[in-house]
Parts: sequence; structure tokens; C-alpha cells
Amino acid sequence: MKRLLVLVLVLTVGGCGGASSTAGGSGEKTVKLAVNPWVGYEANAAVLAYLLEHELGYTVDRKNLKEEIAWQGFETGEVDAIVENWGHDDLKKTYIQDKKVAVDAGPTGNKGVIGWYVPQWMAEQYPDITDWKNLNKYASLFRTSESGGKGQMLDGDPSFVTNDVALVANLKLDYKVVFSGSEAAIIKAAQQATAQKKPLLFYFYEPQWLFAKEKYARVKLPAYTAGCDADPKKVACDYPDYTLDKIVSKRFADTGGSAYQLIQRFRWTNEDQNLVADAITNQGLSADDAARKWVGEHEATWKAWL
Repeated sequence: MKRLLVLVLVLTVGGCGGASSTAGGSGEKTVKLAVNPWVGYEANAAVLAYLLEHELGYTVDRKNLKEEIAWQGFETGEVDAIVENWGHDDLKKTYIQDKKVAVDAGPTGNKGVIGWYVPQWMAEQYPDITDWKNLNKYASLFRTSESGGKGQMLDGDPSFVTNDVALVANLKLDYKVVFSGSEAAIIKAAQQATAQKKPLLFYFYEPQWLFAKEKYARVKLPAYTAGCDADPKKVACDYPDYTLDKIVSKRFADTGGSAYQLIQRFRWTNEDQNLVADAITNQGLSADDAARKWVGEHEATWKAWL
């Protein structure tokens, strides 16, 4: 009976194949995806979740977490995968190199850009406003009730990657960074600034569906050079270009089977992400319905990920 039981167990495990593992190796077909608070990330997570559930038969546990909290989940077992990471060399050192609880799962295919922007009408009316050296001349245009008599530099969620407080101080700009609190609040402010011709200087980034609908001019900051942002308090240069990537827990990489393989192979363009993000934001679709729509129209792309 003992030999028979061993044989049954071996066959059972063998029959599961690579597709049955989970982060904890418990045999449950559940993948724990972190969802960071911007719609581009939500688009990545939606398409991956749809494919995990409908093509591979997994259950997906989506966890709404801010960036640093999501990284902590690799250590606690709460998170299997982050599917859009912006740099974070400090967190990579902590969780990949030092603690060895996470691994790099490769690029998403998306090219990330962070910068300062003004509405296009401001760039046309004040042509030299797109050079940081001239921003103090226009500070009075950007004063708000929250900027304490200085020009307002509008940021988003304070948990986002940003050097803006240091930039304002180190470039000696007569501005105050004001955090709107979310991506949605920045977008609303940007749309109002265009529609109502209201002055606005704001932090923004690509991939971003809004750039396909309205024009914004980027403000030229001192050029980025390797290492110029090494000390967060002394940053006085532009942001680097980002190759956005995926990070997964070490346990998930080792035991995640076909679920890990899908996430590791996932790669699409900024245009792909913007299609899904736009559907979620502007077409009234749920994240699942937006993912279903994109999957239905791009089979040749995602088939290669399975």
C-alpha cells in the first residue's frame, strides 16, 4: 500500500505539470498580482490576468498596492509579480541582490519617460517657457492657493517615482511641489488647463493614453548623465529614460510553471498599453472587458507569450 501511495503521489504531481505551481508551491492555481495605482500598470495587469484565467486556468488575486509596499510583498509571500516596474535600483538591491527573494523577469516592452510639461497653448504663447532656465520668469502664472506665493509644480501620487522636490530646490526655482494625490487628478488638471487655457506646470509620464488625445510640451531640464541622480537630495538633472520591466518573487520564478512563463514572456508596446488604458478610462469598460477586447484583436501578439 505504501508503494502504491507513493506511485499515486508521483503520478498526481507529474500530471499537474508546470502549470500548477504557485508562489508558495502549495499546488493551488492562484497567482498574486500587485496592481500599482496608475492605469498603464492596470492595463498590463488586466491583460495578464485575463490570459492567466482564460487561457491557463489560473485564479488571479489582484492586490492594489503602492510600489514600495508591493516589493515588500515578495518577502512576506503576499505578491508573486509586479508587472510594470520603473527603475527602483534601491529596491532591486534590497530584494534581489541582498535578500534574494525576488528576480528580474525581463522588460515589458514599454519605454518609460518622466518629465515636466505645460499645455501646448502655453508653449506657443510663451516659447521660452519650455526651458527650465526661464521658469522663474513665469512663476507668478502658476501661483495657486496651495503654492504659498510661489509657482505651483503639480505632481501626482507622492508614492510615484519623483525627484521634483529636490529639483525645485537644487535648481533654485521659485516653485513649490504640490501633490495632487493621484494620476486621475493630474489628468483632470491637464485637461482643464488645455480646455480652459489655465496655466499648469506638471509632472507626467509615458506610456500615457492622454498624449494620443492632447498635446503637451515638455520642459527641458538639465540633461541626465549617468549617476547624476545617485543622491536623491542632490538631484539637479532630468529623469533618465526607463526600460520598464517585471519583477517576480524567487519562489514564483522557481515554482510558477506556465504562469511564470507567461509573465516572463509578456512584452508589448506603448501603443498596446495605451489602447487598453484608454478603454478602461474613456470607453467605460472594466479592466477585464478592456483586456478581453485587446486579447480578441491581438491574438498574434499574445499567443507567443504562452
